[in-house]
Amino acid sequence: MENLDKYHQAIADSKVIADDAAVKAAVNDILEKHYKENFNKEVFKKIFNSIDLTTLTATDSPQSVARFTEKVNEFETEYGELPNVAAICVYPNFVQLVRTVLDVSSVKVASVAGGFPASQTFQEIKVAEVALAVEAGADEVDIVFNVGNYLDGDYEEVCDEIAELKHSARNAHVKVILETGALKSAENIKAASILSLYAGADFLKTSTGKEFPGASLEAAYVMAQCIKEYYEKTGNRVGFKAAGGVRTTDDAVKYYTIIKEVLGEEWLTNEYFRIGASSLANAVLADITDKPGLKFF
Repeated sequence: MENLDKYHQAIADSKVIADDAAVKAAVNDILEKHYKENFNKEVFKKIFNSIDLTTLTATDSPQSVARFTEKVNEFETEYGELPNVAAICVYPNFVQLVRTVLDVSSVKVASVAGGFPASQTFQEIKVAEVALAVEAGADEVDIVFNVGNYLDGDYEEVCDEIAELKHSARNAHVKVILETGALKSAENIKAASILSLYAGADFLKTSTGKEFPGASLEAAYVMAQCIKEYYEKTGNRVGFKAAGGVRTTDDAVKYYTIIKEVLGEEWLTNEYFRIGASSLANAVLADITDKPGLKFF
């Protein structure tokens, strides 16, 4: 048997199931047994408190992002009895603005960086963008896994890039976006998860929500299994974030249920569980307050 490098060895050593049919069956089984017990207002509140309220469009402007941030401040005033969102996620050039306008200390400032959404630019620019985002006040940085290098089999380059961006982020948490819709198979999602974990990811995130299909429950299940195995081996607790197409309370409860059953209660705070969304917050808030069609954000 040929000697494997440390990257392939880590993947080979993993016991996480990567058969697509088996993963789909496992997801269906979990939801069939546990979904209904989680469809209640207490869970809705936890989900709302785990949302990364996100605006990442070509039309973002200082005025629109300031208004977006002010809505989070207003929520604190109007719905003070409810937990606020977990974070506001913006492009790096708006981080300082959000930091200035945001009055709610419990809400983090998150930034995409490192050549989002395709990770296609010079490494020096990725490093600088991450550093500038953190310097501007980002608590968290969402970077994109280099899918192209992964598909070429250059695992060392993939891991070195994540590690360098993690170093550039200093004390900020780094979420690695796997772009699971591009990776497609459970086998690829498993391998990308393992590489990202050992390269220093603080969170694994499903998708950018841009070019490829967004989050899927099957991807979430594989990623959660990898996070669990990594925790059992190292003692390091890494978070999970679903993003891309999670729009309804029903969708969100399904992801919550998968994470609860695979990783346990310890992962069900916004320290380790997030959902990135622009429209989900209104849907969940409407279900919490029994006001159908509510548009607060």
